[in-house]
Amino acid sequence: MKKLLLVFVLAFSHFSLAQTAKEIIDKNIELSGGLTNWKLLNSVLLQGKVILGIKDEYPIKIYQQRPNLTKTVLTINNKETAIEGYDGVKGYAMNYATNKLQEYADYKPESFDNDFIDWENKGFEAKYAGKEKIGNIYCYKVELTKNVNKNIYYFDSKTYMLLREIKKEETLDYSDYRKVGNLEMPFRIESSSPKKDGDYVLLLNKIEINKVFPANIFKF
Repeated sequence: MKKLLLVFVLAFSHFSLAQTAKEIIDKNIELSGGLTNWKLLNSVLLQGKVILGIKDEYPIKIYQQRPNLTKTVLTINNKETAIEGYDGVKGYAMNYATNKLQEYADYKPESFDNDFIDWENKGFEAKYAGKEKIGNIYCYKVELTKNVNKNIYYFDSKTYMLLREIKKEETLDYSDYRKVGNLEMPFRIESSSPKKDGDYVLLLNKIEINKVFPANIFKF
C-alpha cells in the first residue's frame, strides 16, 4: 500500500511540475501581449547600437521576417555593412579573418518566434526546474527539451517577463522591457558565451513591427 501511495505521489508531483511549467509559459505569453498578437507579428526592425568588447560600438539594424528571414547591418565608418543573415535559401556571415561576407552551407536560421511560442506543437517537452535568483530577482526556471537539445529560460516570478535564456553555446539576458504596439519587448539584450569571443550588448532605441520591407532587403 505504501509503495502504491509513493508511486501515486511521484506521478502526481511530476504532473504538477509539468503543469506549472506550462502555466509559467502561458503567463509569460499572456502578459507580454497574448498569443494572438504574437502570431500576428510578421516582421520586426530593431535599431540601436551594439557594444563589442570595451570600446567598439556601432549603430545596428536587425531586420527579421517570418518564417526565418533575417539580416543584421552595422554602420562602420559611415557605411552600412551586412554582417549576417538568411535570405530564405542561403545563410551568410562575415568572415573576420578575410573581412568579407561569405556563404555558409551549414547555416541554420533561427525560428522567427521564441521556442516557447506553441512549444507543444513544435515537439518540445517543458519542465519546471525550481526558483533561482538573477541578481536580486527571483525567477522561475523552465527547461524546454527537444531530442538532445535543451534550452533553459528564466522568467521573473512577479512580472513573468523572460530575463535569461541559456542555449548550448550562448546565454542571453533580456531587460528594459517596453511596450511596442500590443507587445512587451526588451530594449537591452546582452549575449555571453564560454569562449567570450562573441560577447556583445545590444542597446535598442527603436523597434518597429509589421513593417513591409522592400523585396530585396534580405538579399546579399
